Amino acid sequence: MSESGKKSLPVLNEPPVGSLNSDGTRNFVQPADVRGRFQNVRYVVFAALLVVYLALPFIQIGGAPAVFLDIVHRRFHLFGATFNAQDFWMVFLLLFGIIFALVVVTTLWGRIWCGYACPQTVFLEGLYRKVERFLEGPRNERIRRNQAPMSFDKLWRKGLKHGIFLVLSFGIAHVFLSYFVSLPSLWTMMHGSPAAHPVAFAWSMAMTLVLYFNFAWFREQLCLIICPYGRLQSALTDEDTMVIGYDVGRGEPRGKKRKAATEEKGDCIDCGRCVAVCPTGIDIRNGLQMECIGCAACVDACDEVMRKVKRPEGLVRYDSSRQLAGGKARTMRGRLALYGAVSVVWVLGMIFAVRTHEPFEANLLRPPGGTPFVVNDGVVQNTLQVHLVNKEDHPITFRLEDVGTEPVTLVIPQPEVRLDAGENRHVPLLARVPVEQMGELQATVRVRAEGLEEEHERVLTAPLLGPRGAEGER
Repeated sequence: MSESGKKSLPVLNEPPVGSLNSDGTRNFVQPADVRGRFQNVRYVVFAALLVVYLALPFIQIGGAPAVFLDIVHRRFHLFGATFNAQDFWMVFLLLFGIIFALVVVTTLWGRIWCGYACPQTVFLEGLYRKVERFLEGPRNERIRRNQAPMSFDKLWRKGLKHGIFLVLSFGIAHVFLSYFVSLPSLWTMMHGSPAAHPVAFAWSMAMTLVLYFNFAWFREQLCLIICPYGRLQSALTDEDTMVIGYDVGRGEPRGKKRKAATEEKGDCIDCGRCVAVCPTGIDIRNGLQMECIGCAACVDACDEVMRKVKRPEGLVRYDSSRQLAGGKARTMRGRLALYGAVSVVWVLGMIFAVRTHEPFEANLLRPPGGTPFVVNDGVVQNTLQVHLVNKEDHPITFRLEDVGTEPVTLVIPQPEVRLDAGENRHVPLLARVPVEQMGELQATVRVRAEGLEEEHERVLTAPLLGPRGAEGER
């Protein structure tokens, strides 16, 4: 007993790397099957995300796929809204919101993203490992087969498994490609010669090989070696973050209880089930580790064992580090208040971005490489052009009108212009003013560009250059 009267807890060893053997070689993790409430939730989420991933290119909203990132034409369709290159600044707000949401979720619930929604986890656990377990059996059988010499049974099972892995990788890669080229175009490319579409073909084949390599062999190493998210865990979480942890005070000293034994044992019977089901091969009893992806497989496995030995569930559970150590939970803390303030700013920014989004762009420009102005028969002439961009998914007719004042005269050869969806065009203009009046005022060209179908207009202005204007600019 310690001075405080409480049972002293043992100091646990440093956690080993579950995917490495003691000699530094790769320990190819073969997680055991496990069932439970959290695994049921995970597989429902996996199924929903896979359906969304496969369905989005097929769903049409406003004549375009629900998500279509048309890189070639620099137009992006997101759930009925269309954006082009001029709206790229909105991408910053969107990406910031996604990253910030991940930070907030991690602060509240740890790496729940990794365990339930990360594409690496969804595809690996929802597809590839399902195939592997169906063809090669449970964990112990897979391990024995891998260690055994080559046989016909091992050959056909392995061959069929890797063949299916290649087909799955091919399918996932092509669905991903359809987000950028659209399904009809992808179908046409697949029926044509690879030489006709070398870039798309190269991308699809490279992605297929990368996906196959990752899900057939690399697997959890992507999370441990490449993904930086796990290394940020210590900075994003605190003692009140909901994580998966082991109740040391209740479980230690671990070991099976025997009738003749005099030493008091904890609830952990040291069965190793929590380690066997872990997809990264760690021992959660060694504390929170970088390799833990928050999948809760160890929680379901431990609860199953506790029910069998008639002990309370929750020896391994979702809880905060503070509560696992016997403290009281804190609901509010400083960083959450800061995150709330940032969230309000982000929401206001997105509202501003959406409300100020315009159906077309119009700019008054000077032709590149041309003469700034020409003096002809006592008249200063400026050549200008209106650059119009239709950002909508339907044609728009634009009307150009002179809304300037005397003495500037504006010649508009093409007062109405019709642009197809996503089309842009430069419309030339000619501005004229008597040369003797250039010294009396700073002449300005004013043009109204009106989208007739959108009932939206913009007034464009530009200074009129002349002998005095050119001298002033120098």
